[in-house]
Amino acid sequence: MVDRRDFLKYTGLGIVAFALGAGVGYTLKPTGVGEGAKTVTVTKTQKFTETVTQTVTGAEKLKAAWIYVGPIGDYGWTHAHDIGRKEAETAFPWLETSYVENIDEAKTRGAIEQFISEGYKVIFTTSFDHMNPTFEAAKDHSDIIFFHCSGYKRWDNMGTYFADLYQVYYLNGLMAGALTKSNKIGYVAAHLIPEVIRHINAFAIGIKEVNPDAKVYVIRIGAWYAPDKAREAAATLVENGVDVLAFTEDTPSTIQFAQSYYEDKDVLIPVFSHYSPMYEYGKDVVVSGQVVRWGKIYTDILSKVYSGFYTAKNLKDVDYWWLLDTGAVDVGAETYDDHLWINSKFKTQFDGIRVTEKYTGSSMSLTELIESRYSQMKDRNMVFDPFTGPLSGTWYLSEGGTVLGKEYSPGDPVEIPKGVRLGHDDLWGMGWFVDNVIIQRE
Repeated sequence: MVDRRDFLKYTGLGIVAFALGAGVGYTLKPTGVGEGAKTVTVTKTQKFTETVTQTVTGAEKLKAAWIYVGPIGDYGWTHAHDIGRKEAETAFPWLETSYVENIDEAKTRGAIEQFISEGYKVIFTTSFDHMNPTFEAAKDHSDIIFFHCSGYKRWDNMGTYFADLYQVYYLNGLMAGALTKSNKIGYVAAHLIPEVIRHINAFAIGIKEVNPDAKVYVIRIGAWYAPDKAREAAATLVENGVDVLAFTEDTPSTIQFAQSYYEDKDVLIPVFSHYSPMYEYGKDVVVSGQVVRWGKIYTDILSKVYSGFYTAKNLKDVDYWWLLDTGAVDVGAETYDDHLWINSKFKTQFDGIRVTEKYTGSSMSLTELIESRYSQMKDRNMVFDPFTGPLSGTWYLSEGGTVLGKEYSPGDPVEIPKGVRLGHDDLWGMGWFVDNVIIQRE
């Protein structure tokens, strides 16, 4: 990533020195998407410099717009994206931004057209549901740059980006597996799409590593932003014996339920926050969680647009897939200056829990295992990945799919051989659940 002071120094001369994605890997495009042999997956920022000519000059500002699926006050997904927008606007004096909230698939094209009519040259759409309208708009507006979050369709002027949390969910799973007494861990899921399936599986793999007897019980609520449904699902899970909770839903409702349950009944239901720091909503119950720093991706993209490196003609093979090693995602319950990694209420407990490292056989505290795995995944060579065999499960998604090149249909058993690590495409299109996940309600 470009240091802000250096960036401003060079842009003042009309020349930008910027960092381009390093550790760049090549992955095949998802089946049936566009032409072209390979997709450049930008996995992190690298440290070489290239000189290019600005496409925006003098006092002219680059206008970038964000289209959000929910309200910025959701304190989840949309809230995290809006923090990233603000970080980009603060970092770059040449940037002007705007946004619109609560845009579902049906409203996406209209929002795009409105921003284009107002002179915006870069448009970010931030929900999987926005993908098709964005793709069609990109083909109709060849002079506008589009970036779509969480999708897979690209065009000459449309790239894709994502900061994935599966590694952090795995770490949260290590904690959850040690905390449960009933061996029943609940998960409130907005939708059961590959992204969420991937996260549930990583969570379940972490759980199984420290507690082979524990199961993950999943309730799908059918909406990204549904605080009432999330609360009801959390209550149902607890009524059925669950004593630890995690979720994919764009509000702190699951946390608020657990905090109220603790205050009203004096019964602790540990919970993991999602996407945004949510410790403030449940100081007694939040263990840790996943946090996303979208600003790292937005500043990287926008600096390259401003410099002229990204244009409306060369984005068809640009796909950001940023993981723990980039700093775009992290584990934590809060993200203030002192970064609350694990709630101290639970960390003391983790310090006293002994576990066996499955590869070396070494005995260590749970805290030491978490720290070791964190370091291994944060290493640029990613010496550990939770999606490494042996893994067993069952194909779930109705449309079927492939794993390691083999075709699967609903109900088919899936086996990942020992030592085999799943790559980008198998992770991105994940449609099967590992064997300690139980879908309680769809």
